[in-house]
Amino acid sequence: MNASAPVVFIVDDDEHVRTALARLIRSAGHRVETFASAEAFIEDADLEASPACLLLDLQLPDLSGLALQRRLHECVPVIVISGHGDLDSAIDAMKAGAADFLPKPVHDAVLLDVLERALERARRIFAARAELADIHSRLNQLTPREREVMMLVVEGYLNKQVASELGAAEKTIKIHRARVMEKMKAGSLAELVRLAEKARLAQSADPGR
Repeated sequence: MNASAPVVFIVDDDEHVRTALARLIRSAGHRVETFASAEAFIEDADLEASPACLLLDLQLPDLSGLALQRRLHECVPVIVISGHGDLDSAIDAMKAGAADFLPKPVHDAVLLDVLERALERARRIFAARAELADIHSRLNQLTPREREVMMLVVEGYLNKQVASELGAAEKTIKIHRARVMEKMKAGSLAELVRLAEKARLAQSADPGR
């Protein structure tokens, strides 16, 4: 199976449950990786290589499922399952950003339906993350002066105003601006503004950056 295909991570300390869930999900054509604890998942799961979602049991022997979910900061869609499916647990899981909450035992058809929706969301998250990485790669090609020019241009400054702000000749600013457009692969000012806004949103939305 393609290593970049979406993957379903299963974290459950019950070996029989892990095996049964993995068998069902593989039968639907999905790639599966299983873990017996939150710590094992944190240590070994690769959340960057492909679109992914997490099927997570709340009752785990080390770090709780809810604590793990909060730690992920919604970087992957989480479907919470639990044999202790009380209302309070469901509310806590949904408040923490769970895509869904399913009490055990889970009906196969219900699980697969919820899983398909989670994987679709995972694909969107993965595509957005890849786009942001590409934008930052383009930004890293800019010289410090080109970055200054870009930021003023996207703020609406005209070439003459940029030149005055930076103490440079307008002809020089035009050259810098052309290089910015080329390196950022922007076909228009509107596209350049969109790229700059996405980069800013990525930095403000992720407190770990």
